[in-house]
Order: sequence, then C-alpha cells, then structure tokens
Amino acid sequence: MNWLAHHWLDVLGWGGSALLVYSLLQTSLLRLRILNAVACVILIVFNTMLEVWPMVGMNTVLVAINVWFIAQMLRHRHDETAYQVLEVSHADEYLRHVLRVHAADILKFNPHFVYDPADTHDAFLVQKGDETVGVVLLREEGDTAHVLLDYVTPRYRDLSPGEFVWRRSGLLAERGIGKVVTSPGMVGAYYEKLGFRRSGDAWRLDVPK
Repeated sequence: MNWLAHHWLDVLGWGGSALLVYSLLQTSLLRLRILNAVACVILIVFNTMLEVWPMVGMNTVLVAINVWFIAQMLRHRHDETAYQVLEVSHADEYLRHVLRVHAADILKFNPHFVYDPADTHDAFLVQKGDETVGVVLLREEGDTAHVLLDYVTPRYRDLSPGEFVWRRSGLLAERGIGKVVTSPGMVGAYYEKLGFRRSGDAWRLDVPK
C-alpha cells in the first residue's frame, strides 16, 4: 500500500499506456474508439501532473477525435441509410467466399452452423459501402423462416447491422413469411431488442404483413 502511495503516478502512466496499446488490438471499431478515448483521458491526467503540455495537447485532440467517431457510430447505429441489404443466390460464389473467410469466427457464435446450399432458400448480405459486414441465411418451411446463420463481422459486431434484415419486413413479407425462428444455441443473440420473443432455446419474430 505504501509503495502504491509513492508510485501512483507511475501506475497511472503505465496503466494509461497499456490501455492505449490494448485498444489498438480490438477488432470492434466501437470498442477500439471507446477504450482509446479512456486511455487518452488517463494520459491527459498523467501528463498534466508532470506538466508535459505537448502530450496533454496531443491526447486532448485524440479524445476529441474519438468522441466524434463514437458519436457518428452511435448516430448511424439504427439508421437504415447506413447499411444496404442485398439478396444473393444461396449458391453465390461471393457468399461462399465470405463464409470461408469468416468460417472460424462464425462457429464461435453459431456453433451448429454447416453451410448447405441445398438447405438454404434465402441469402442476404449486409453491406456498408463496398464492405460486407453481415450475412443472413434462411430456410423456409411454409410461412416460417428458420435462421440458419445471422453473422456480423468483428469490426461491426457492436453495431448489429444484421438487424436491418429483420427491420425491413418487406424483405420477408413479400416471400409470404409470417414468422422467423432462430436456431437454438446462438451465442450473443441480440433478438430481444428487435421484437423477437423467446421460444424455448430459440427466438421467434412475427413478421408484420
């Protein structure tokens, strides 16, 4: 305790520096910006105590930049103009490429997923500009669509772009789909926020007509 009392400023400086480095290791853009901003605030306090004003100025600017980007991300988080939902063939070669590239990460959140084009009836890519940020695959049985895959890339995972497939009910209603049922066992499911109801180990959404 006495050591900490005499070296708290060193702990503050090293802690802020470590958090700054750790922030740069984040795959999620939102998490990166938040952690980076917190680290810069800590380093502002540290450098103010040492009266190293150039570093105070630099970290102040970095905090402002991070806050601006965080505000932009949160503002467009549920903005339907920020993402585009593209329907593709269930056997589309680019779809296969996306699934291959993210195969290991997909299994972390959809542990029972096995891609079978013959079992996939509807396939959607969620785009931000020219970047693919999400994939949704469905199998239809009557008026029910079973979610085979609902995947978001690590960079955009905190922003949940996959929700636009469910929010734009026209994509589903025009196919005669009356309800959507997710696969059981999905990790980190966000469906409750979108109007889905718990149904056993899965989630269910009644599609507006």
